[in-house]
Amino acid sequence: MTSTLPQHHTPLDASSLREAVDAHQRYIAGRAGGRRLSLTYADLSNCDLEGMDLREADLAGACLSGAHLAGANLSRAILFGADLREADMRRINLKRADLRGACLRGANLAQAEMAGCDLREGRIALQDKLDGFRVLRHEQRPGELNYAILSGANLTGALMSGTVATASDFTEAVLAGARLAGARLMRAVLDGADLSNADLGGADLTGASMRRAVLSGVNLEHARLDEADLTAVLRGPPPLVYIDDRPLDLILTEHEAYCDSHGVRGRVLNLPEVDFRPLRTLAGRRLTALIAPQSIFFGLDLRKVQLQGADLSGSDLRGADLREADLRGAKLVDTQFGRADLRGAQLGPLTIGQGRYVRTDFSRAGLRNADLRGASAVRARFLECDLEFARLDGCNLQHAELEG
Repeated sequence: MTSTLPQHHTPLDASSLREAVDAHQRYIAGRAGGRRLSLTYADLSNCDLEGMDLREADLAGACLSGAHLAGANLSRAILFGADLREADMRRINLKRADLRGACLRGANLAQAEMAGCDLREGRIALQDKLDGFRVLRHEQRPGELNYAILSGANLTGALMSGTVATASDFTEAVLAGARLAGARLMRAVLDGADLSNADLGGADLTGASMRRAVLSGVNLEHARLDEADLTAVLRGPPPLVYIDDRPLDLILTEHEAYCDSHGVRGRVLNLPEVDFRPLRTLAGRRLTALIAPQSIFFGLDLRKVQLQGADLSGSDLRGADLREADLRGAKLVDTQFGRADLRGAQLGPLTIGQGRYVRTDFSRAGLRNADLRGASAVRARFLECDLEFARLDGCNLQHAELEG
């Protein structure tokens, strides 16, 4: 049943909305007759605004509950105190938007771009009618994200201090550098979320699921973590890594010598469960046949690295830069590539003799939000692989083994 329209929201007919949106498009393009969209306290509930360019629009206090905003551009828009409950906001651009005091309860923000947005507490002006006069009643409230879906959303550097997000879904979301001090995240799902350098001081994470979350550099001082699931979280890297009392970088140099001399010098390395992050970059290095299962390469620069025939099964390569990397014939079973950049990478078969080749194996790998544009994945195995939201434009998947 539709509830009665609150008196403080101004009704708006379709033609008036269309006229205002058209004027805003002219404003953005710098054309004559342009006018910035200003629909403060307007009733836009259930309106179809999908894919529209509404950047810098002023929608303070507007009612957008149930609105269709998928793919819309609201970057730098003012949504101060807006009602966005149960709105469809998938893939929306809210970069640097002012969402202070906004209510996003039950909204779907999957894959949203929200870097630098402001979801802190805001003072909301509500209009009532009393004895024929309009007066302002002020209410202080934090941004509300209860039960909202933010899986895969980019909230890098977002201002979310005091935000209420009970039971919200932040699966695989990027919250690096976000300010979440005092946030109420009870029973929230933060599985695989990147919380690098985020401020969670004093936050309430009671009952939250944080499996595989990245907690490198995070501030959890005075945070409540009662019954929180911290299974397999990724904490900060060690300052240095030694293998048999020798620096990791020197050990890798020996492996490169083996590759360069076709086995005459150096040796093939077996480096299971090693954290490679202290090296910062492995770009262009020759690491063919490297054996490093269950290792950590999170966020590393691996551009043009040679890892033909390598065993990186179960490793963490989330956020790694693998542009033009050579992974032909690599064993990548159960490996995590969330948000990794694999553009132009060689992921096809590795020839090992006449009429013989080894396929690159991504079985059960996590490639959610990975970028494989322009990659060559001929004959690669993707059995039970998570390719949700992966970018595959121009990726050569000829004869690849895909389920279904």
